[in-house]
Amino acid sequence: MRVFVTGASGHIGSAVIPDLISAGHEVVGLARSDASAAAVEALGASVHRGSLDDLDSLQEAAGAADGVIHLAFKHQEMNAGDFDAAVAADLRAVEALGDALAGSGKPLVGTSGTLMLLFGGVDGVGTEEDSGEAGPRIDAENAVVALAGRGVRSSVVRLPPTVHSSLDHHGFVPALVTFARAAGRAGYVGDGTNRWPAVHTLDAARLYRQALESAPAGTRWHAVAEEGVPFREIAGAIGRHLGLPTESIPAEEVGAYFDYLAFFVPLDNPTSSARTRELLDWNPTRPGLVADLDEGHYFDA
Repeated sequence: MRVFVTGASGHIGSAVIPDLISAGHEVVGLARSDASAAAVEALGASVHRGSLDDLDSLQEAAGAADGVIHLAFKHQEMNAGDFDAAVAADLRAVEALGDALAGSGKPLVGTSGTLMLLFGGVDGVGTEEDSGEAGPRIDAENAVVALAGRGVRSSVVRLPPTVHSSLDHHGFVPALVTFARAAGRAGYVGDGTNRWPAVHTLDAARLYRQALESAPAGTRWHAVAEEGVPFREIAGAIGRHLGLPTESIPAEEVGAYFDYLAFFVPLDNPTSSARTRELLDWNPTRPGLVADLDEGHYFDA
């Protein structure tokens, strides 16, 4: 299968591409810069030059492919505080990819997050059957699923806030390490019992491939290996490796300590992947979050 991958040079893309190639697929990766193009080529994929904003280019590449995995998102804009612009660009890209694939029966695998379950009003342990009616990123997720009605074998992989591995250089975990170093303490909010689901990057990459190959149209899947790791355990592992105390951050200091993650850190997001494991035969095998932290690669200078 010839697979077009957006976000090809990013954290998840750098694992998805080798997984696809090892399974016998041909990969074309989107790249907007020379550096990104070099990274995509180094992974063994061909390069399609363009950007998330170049909708004609996205449609051209999608139309020439046998399937699409959409990983790209404007994380820099989100981290800079322009979340609305990043969300709007993602929705436009999904619509463009969908238009290119409509009526083809080809697969499109989109990306969302388990935190969207909270924004959609889900209480308790989130499941693949749960969804929100509308909202940031929820609209893009629903747009992907709705493409099933237009002749696209569409599905969505929801990623947890912690997708961890030595490939993770700009995600939530590196940010937490940076915050702890800067503050001289590893922090959590309240009593730290709120839970974050987690998955190893390589396990998540395999799920994307399995969804591309066999997911039924209009389905949602959870790339969740651990249903919920107490945030205090995450902070404790960071503090242990940095030789710093682990402390609850006073409410009036949470914004200054956690910066752009201040809203997300206190959230309790336990998430099940039981349906994903059963129906797609997905069985994560890589180390859990704390075990991965204990390997030390997040703390290299």
